[in-house]
Amino acid sequence: MKKVVISSAVGSLFVLAASPAFAQSSVTLYGLVDTALRYQTNAGPDGKDLVSMTVGPETHSRWGLRGTEDLGGGLSAIFRLENGFELNSGQLHQANTLFSRQAYVGLASDKYGTLTFGNQYAPLYDTMGDVFDPLTVGDYWQDSWAWNGIGPYLTINNSVKYKASFNGLSIDAIYGFGNQAGAVGLGSTYGVEVTYTHGPASLDAGFQQTSVTSANGSLVNGAKINMLHVSGAYQITPTVRLLAGWLRAQDRSGTTDANMQQAGAPKLPGSSPNRIDDTLYIGGNWQATAPLLITVAGYYGHARNAERIDGTLGSGINYSATVLAEYSLSKHTEVYGTVDFARGNGAFAADYPGSTNPATGVVDTVGRTNNVGAAVGIRKMF
Repeated sequence: MKKVVISSAVGSLFVLAASPAFAQSSVTLYGLVDTALRYQTNAGPDGKDLVSMTVGPETHSRWGLRGTEDLGGGLSAIFRLENGFELNSGQLHQANTLFSRQAYVGLASDKYGTLTFGNQYAPLYDTMGDVFDPLTVGDYWQDSWAWNGIGPYLTINNSVKYKASFNGLSIDAIYGFGNQAGAVGLGSTYGVEVTYTHGPASLDAGFQQTSVTSANGSLVNGAKINMLHVSGAYQITPTVRLLAGWLRAQDRSGTTDANMQQAGAPKLPGSSPNRIDDTLYIGGNWQATAPLLITVAGYYGHARNAERIDGTLGSGINYSATVLAEYSLSKHTEVYGTVDFARGNGAFAADYPGSTNPATGVVDTVGRTNNVGAAVGIRKMF
């Protein structure tokens, strides 16, 4: 997956001030490059371990352009173009898509909020990645398995998005057009997040529904996947923040079962027409010293009506824990280390790398249903 937090360390590339028409206009180049060396147990079929160069536990490499033009009266024209790429190979994060992370244009008002149009993050992605998920919707399966089933629906094409804040109350809403002739709702998405902040406490609630087309793997053209959640954050001291929440996803499209699986997992014979996942999480951030930030996170998930290897539907439990230490060498550069653990049972057993069936030579049976991982890496922001 699929990280959402944008670097706050940016540098201005152009300042267009040659004429009054372009006064107060600017374009900024920004980005982040991040890579890690990772060791993981049971990372492949038959319990094989893995040592690899990969992405970081929280942030995926990206670069982007964003700009603003002051139109007067507190109104500005804005745009953003953001590319995701694989640092270790130089490939696009999403094949054949230059600006897979974001691509939008719109208007921002000091008084009324921001209205944008294009390919944009879902409000759920905004709020969890920026504030409420301890690992900001992490990259490793062990850090982000709770999001993998709904991950494909957290960036919305053809969307209109509105964001505004009023006296501690923030609203983030989106509608994504399905662009299907003769069927306005087919392939569409709508979602809203409402966050209230008072002193050291923040509370957020949100809902999203996506109509999944058969072209995107849905069992039924236009079947729905719903996401509902409640999250909270509390700043106990200037250096310690606690986070907790509940996320429910109901999938009638049949896409979650396969999306939840790790690489090397056995292929499922089918998919569930009504899978329900409830996930609880708790975590915290501790600024131990000025350069050292420590994050801990735990996730517990319960699945119902999930596809099992034998084709039947059943329940399962998955849980994971992660500790991440980040050390800033400067304002824009940091090194980090992380350890993580994940274990599943029941229907979740099919999400871990499987075992080879001696009779067929095919990976089609349950393997070891746990992973232990460790990684060290470096992140550079600009």
